[in-house]
Amino acid sequence: MKSGVRRAVAAAAVVAALGVTTACGGSSETTDDAKKPAASEKTSASAKPAEEGAKALTAAELENAVVAAGDVKGYKVEKVGKNDLPPTESVPAKPAACQPLADMFMFSTRPTAKDRVVRTLMATDELDPKVTSLALLAHDGADAAEVMKGLRTASKNCTAYEHVDYKYSGVKERPAPDAGDEAVSYDLKGVIDGDKVPMTFIVVRSGSTVVAFYTMNMLDSSKTDVPQVIVDAQLAKLEKAA
Repeated sequence: MKSGVRRAVAAAAVVAALGVTTACGGSSETTDDAKKPAASEKTSASAKPAEEGAKALTAAELENAVVAAGDVKGYKVEKVGKNDLPPTESVPAKPAACQPLADMFMFSTRPTAKDRVVRTLMATDELDPKVTSLALLAHDGADAAEVMKGLRTASKNCTAYEHVDYKYSGVKERPAPDAGDEAVSYDLKGVIDGDKVPMTFIVVRSGSTVVAFYTMNMLDSSKTDVPQVIVDAQLAKLEKAA
């Protein structure tokens, strides 16, 4: 892929997935079909509890804990400035059961994170069209566990929703990785320039910090798995910093 096209694809993917552009159009799919639970999941019962008195990481600590250039072999890391992010305030989704997914699509949560940092990663291999974005969301005490509980429930019970005049479909729970203190994974579909674009999310709690990853592939919608090397590198750096 030519570098100029690649940059354009990356920019479209990041902006669209964060919901800050009109590039996302409407989808006619709003069916709420029944779903089967994921084959394996690190549930709240087996997860390590969040420390009640744990303090949220500061803005400086988040910056120190997020991956930077050279931290993930084979990937370029780009910073997404705070002015380029959607507001942290939650906007109602329909149906309400999908609210945690709609919030996370914007890298926001209920309860609201104290602060957040966002990065975008692209493979140095020009033939790899995947774009992965990640966010570190700082919470106090058990708020992070509450966020995870909401995502876990929503990924089981929601298949499609409407949010800020856009429609999303194809929500499907995936087996969660054995990562951090607990984790959730799911797929969903957005629409970019009239095309349905599948995305895969992995959200991990490490202590009182929620780490969210999503991957999209504008050229091959069947390959949206979040690269394990990115997940491993980010969690390792966060745990070391914390």
